[in-house]
Amino acid sequence: MSTTADLVLALKKELKAGQMTYADLAVALGMAESSVKRMLSVGDMPLSRVDAICRILKLDFADLARRVADAQQLLAEMTQEQERAVVADKKLLLVVICVLSQWTMEQITANYRLTDAQVIQCLAQLDRIGIIELKPLNRYRLKLSKAFRWRPHGPVMEYFRDHAMGDYFSGGFAGPGEGLLLVHGSVSKSLASTFLDRMQSVAHDFTQQHLADQKLPKKDLQGYTLLLAMRSWEFEAFAAFRR
Repeated sequence: MSTTADLVLALKKELKAGQMTYADLAVALGMAESSVKRMLSVGDMPLSRVDAICRILKLDFADLARRVADAQQLLAEMTQEQERAVVADKKLLLVVICVLSQWTMEQITANYRLTDAQVIQCLAQLDRIGIIELKPLNRYRLKLSKAFRWRPHGPVMEYFRDHAMGDYFSGGFAGPGEGLLLVHGSVSKSLASTFLDRMQSVAHDFTQQHLADQKLPKKDLQGYTLLLAMRSWEFEAFAAFRR
């Protein structure tokens, strides 16, 4: 559904909530009732008309747009097929990671050896498989929720385990802003989810800070990868000694 159609659908809900009939709206707009019905049923009108209806409803356009955005179905996970498509093309996987960080096309081409045409092609493919909504001037809206995560046993995490995990953990974690913590213990099962919530909060804070810091000069930025994990697990060599 197009953005304008989404706005029109939201306006129809507001008209109903305000108990305003099409006849009432037609009078306020100075239009024939039949024209108003046709306009709202087709779901296509200029934004100037949307703005005029907002004024009649005493509704701020920004509030309407926010309600439309809130009503969008955002993905907490990609489907198996979407992840498989992403991981099958390494350029596409790279662009997905950049998109998750909400980089612009200009930022992607400035940091990686990808041409404008290659990035546009990747963005168009992500639009086709439902990861983003591609907009004019190669801007996009991410269709993934703030709680998004890769499927635990999906194609992307399998690729990470096979090709990236060893490389990640081979680092010394001794540089500025780096660290590796390994903690083992037994805690109440009821509290385990609390620790997981805290980890998710840290991940969210990291993401929000990344977005806020994109306004800083490039020389003041440093790329980091934050990996948080918790599971019921025991090293196999230790498990062999269990009574």
